[in-house]
Amino acid sequence: MQQEVVRVIKDLAAEHRTMIIVTHDMRLAADVCDHVIFLHQGRIEEQGPPAQIFGAPQTARLRQFLSATSDC
Repeated sequence: MQQEVVRVIKDLAAEHRTMIIVTHDMRLAADVCDHVIFLHQGRIEEQGPPAQIFGAPQTARLRQFLSATSDC
């Protein structure tokens, strides 16, 4: 079921559809998003393009989160 949902999301992204996705799946976010917002305690901690968010996180909290998920 999860693979089917991911396929549909990727198909919609390929059609340049606007979507808001809330996920802990960082691989999916990196693959299909053109803008990522990382929330911590209900506040925007960091935001930007996936290359920036996953490649050069600016905050310690995001770096900690990404190292704990180790999907990117």
